[in-house]
Amino acid sequence: MLYHLLAPLADQFVGFNLFRYITFRTAGATVTAIIICLILGPLFVNMLRKMQVKESIRAEGPESHKAKEGTPTMGGLIILAGIIIPTILWAPLTNFYVLTVLLVTVWMGILGFMDDYLKAIAKQPKGLVARKKLIGQIVLGLVFGVAMTLLSPKGQYDGTTNIPFFKDYVLNLGILYIPWIMLVIAGSSNAVNLTDGLDGLAIGLCGLCFAAFAGLVYVSGRLDYSSYLQIEYFAGSGELTVYCGAAIGAALGFLWFNSHPAQVFMGDTGSLSLGAALGAIAILIKKELVLIIVGGVFVIEALSVILQVLSYKYRGGRRIFRMAPLHHHFELSGWAEPKVVIRFWIVGALFALLTLATLKVR
Repeated sequence: MLYHLLAPLADQFVGFNLFRYITFRTAGATVTAIIICLILGPLFVNMLRKMQVKESIRAEGPESHKAKEGTPTMGGLIILAGIIIPTILWAPLTNFYVLTVLLVTVWMGILGFMDDYLKAIAKQPKGLVARKKLIGQIVLGLVFGVAMTLLSPKGQYDGTTNIPFFKDYVLNLGILYIPWIMLVIAGSSNAVNLTDGLDGLAIGLCGLCFAAFAGLVYVSGRLDYSSYLQIEYFAGSGELTVYCGAAIGAALGFLWFNSHPAQVFMGDTGSLSLGAALGAIAILIKKELVLIIVGGVFVIEALSVILQVLSYKYRGGRRIFRMAPLHHHFELSGWAEPKVVIRFWIVGALFALLTLATLKVR
């Protein structure tokens, strides 16, 4: 909105030329997101408490988590406000990439909200059953895939995706391209959801992932940088940097209230939308395989659950980990919750740096 209102005035007032620069608008979106979250945070937390929108702790979870019973949940609404409002203010609303990621964010935010509502307000412990949640993710992947193949600029989405560390090779998915998109959207959203089990863990890791993607989308949207780095150029995709900036700001702002001991949990409203947004950005710049690296901690967490289930089922009830997802294993091994979170953040930062290294190590 500010972009559309103020950038055209640059011809009359040179100062407004700043609004033509993605870097300036990204900084503006980041700061705006932090401010929105810091303002809305206390209001939402008090409102959720009054409405008795509280988290129910699983009986099979770690004993130390019983003290978290009754903490307000559905804080993902704060995150969504911190992402959507700054993006609308600072990014061009005619940009295909921005509109697409906003659609994914809102869609999955609504799906997550339905799950949180059923659990916290309607008092249905299972919330939105896994089958219905998966259907919502698959339908989103289908809509997203069709929109990309039919509506995207210059028909760049031809069923191929880039392979990290190799500049002359691509993975050609052919007719499996849309199912691939469905898998990426569902997988990324569920992986973040599984990781959201400790105070500040998932939101901190998401902030690191969006920071890495901010660099990727910025160079992918500039012809000079993409030519120098010999990566695929996507005209207009640089505007996703503004979205990533808003997501980073929302992560920092929400972390103010979600750090240990958490005053509010993001719930599925936040985790599903953040995970799906990461997957959507990766798809839009053909970096789906890089997503495995940048979201390495999320991948490891998801794999720990899969391995635990398979081991229990096919090895006569024997477990690999003390508890899955992996962060619970370390908790039960004697690590304090803040130590687990900070160490996972450190690993996440290493994965983010490795992601940026893929631009040159090719």
